[in-house]
Amino acid sequence: MRIDKLLAHCGYGSRKDVKQLLKDGVVVSNGKKIKSSGAHVDPEKDEIYVDGEKIVYSKYVYYMLNKPDGYVSATEDNLYPTVIDLIKEYHPGLFPVGRLDVDTEGLLLITNDGQLAHRLLSPRTHVPKTYYVKVKGRLGIGDINAFTKGIPLEDFTCMPAFLNIIKSDEISECEVTIYEGKFHQVKRMFQACGKEVVYLKRISMGELKLDESLKLGHYRPLTDEEINSIL
Repeated sequence: MRIDKLLAHCGYGSRKDVKQLLKDGVVVSNGKKIKSSGAHVDPEKDEIYVDGEKIVYSKYVYYMLNKPDGYVSATEDNLYPTVIDLIKEYHPGLFPVGRLDVDTEGLLLITNDGQLAHRLLSPRTHVPKTYYVKVKGRLGIGDINAFTKGIPLEDFTCMPAFLNIIKSDEISECEVTIYEGKFHQVKRMFQACGKEVVYLKRISMGELKLDESLKLGHYRPLTDEEINSIL
């Protein structure tokens, strides 16, 4: 692998940033400085250091992002900033796994592992996704039964879902677990029950749970345990 591609993959910045590191003479492979961006290395065999820090190579990267309002779950967009804009490290091929609406907050997995994304998003796997929701209107047993039965919408009937009421008031609070991920699905399910969603936040996807210590717009690499849970 070319050293410039390796450094970019490992999060050492853009091509310009990487070229500057090489020019500064802080990149060392097996005890020898590398200054050419076209030099080839074997990241699995060579001992490579950047400014004294050893590179630990991994083909795939996995980030947990606490998505804020106002960002689209895409790699590029003409109207809004994207969730990829929030990732400071540069990794070629990064993308969000699935979509959260622009005004929806919470757990979003960012990776360059296409096979994993396919498994998590495949309609056949029915990976559970849980949301914390605030809605206008009181929630009751009728809503629980409707979600359990499967709510019919204009274009499809939702799979049975789980509704856990936390607070029933003029603004009710609840958690909803669905096993599919259609366009605006949670909002449309509540709308069909005569309720309006005023706040939506994803808190888990499969075994992966949102780290509540992550501030909105912040992210971190997944732990080995978390990676194993989704793999």
